Amino acid sequence: MPIKDEVLDAVHRVLASQQLILGPEVEAFEAEIARYVGAPFSIGCGSGSDALLLALMTLRVGPHDEVITTPFTFGATAGAMARLGARPVFVDIHPETFNLDERQVEAAVTTRTRAIMPVHLFGLPANMDVVLEIAAHHKLPVIEDAAQAIGSKWNGKSIGTLGDFGCFSFFPSKNLGCAGDGGLITTNDPEIAQELRALRAHGTRRKYHYDLVGINSRLDALHAAILRVKLRHLDEWTEARRQNAARYRDLFTEHNLLQLILLPCNPDGSFHVYNQYTIRVPQRNQLIVYLREQGISTEVYYPSPLHLEPAFACPRYGMGSFPHAEAACNEVLSLPIYPELTIEQQEAVVCAIARFYSR
Repeated sequence: MPIKDEVLDAVHRVLASQQLILGPEVEAFEAEIARYVGAPFSIGCGSGSDALLLALMTLRVGPHDEVITTPFTFGATAGAMARLGARPVFVDIHPETFNLDERQVEAAVTTRTRAIMPVHLFGLPANMDVVLEIAAHHKLPVIEDAAQAIGSKWNGKSIGTLGDFGCFSFFPSKNLGCAGDGGLITTNDPEIAQELRALRAHGTRRKYHYDLVGINSRLDALHAAILRVKLRHLDEWTEARRQNAARYRDLFTEHNLLQLILLPCNPDGSFHVYNQYTIRVPQRNQLIVYLREQGISTEVYYPSPLHLEPAFACPRYGMGSFPHAEAACNEVLSLPIYPELTIEQQEAVVCAIARFYSR
């Protein structure tokens, strides 16, 4: 591990200080992340899921409220709404980008809508121009679910700074990951920033005095110290992922697979950071088995759209409600894309896929 010594030094520094919860290490990381994404304020918290929950809490989202989002995402997106008694209102996705179809957002707005939550899935920004225009027209806040998108940009502006809130995850599988669960919220409003700091610590602004009903969601100093080390390498790792993505495209082109396989797209204005390299393929499940037999690991994000999951079941939604999301769940496959991936490993992946379809 190239940064092993740096990480161990940071861990030892924190352990020696015995300041393990919040404190100067977290404050330093919050300042560094704020500079990195260009946000006035950043607030560390316990997870990306909590980041979404805390953002909704500051908006006083509660029972009978609605929040517009996508059904093709991790369960935490809709789960944060449901925990507060609110209802996720889904709109279908673009079949090429996997992000919510911004053209359908307007029709989903009702008198109960309290926010719009686009997800920048797999590291590709959603079309924020249209989302922000609709939000402004209806005077709705925008919460960016940027859990997979640290470092990505839309028209040159960092994801997480375009809406009212940017919610990030530092789960170990993310491009910037810590040694467990961790998250962060960005905002440009100083009053909201202060409220978020209180909400993450049981609602306290002064010790043992409770102005709000909050939760326990404080970023550990150990995680912050590790993230500070990794943040210095993030741009380098992002560039390696982007190079790997470009190489995949060349290899799939060389093997004449583009008529069978839909590769990730990168629309104008987008800076994709490829937390996942997700393709669409026929005979997906059989291909997974074949690749596993060749020693090649893949993953499916996600095998079922949220509107068909029992936790988010709603009488108005059923099979066929969101055909593009449902089709994607049956066809998507994520290939290795990590920065250390070698050319030889990528060639092995694509050659194995080519052999499968040549059969």
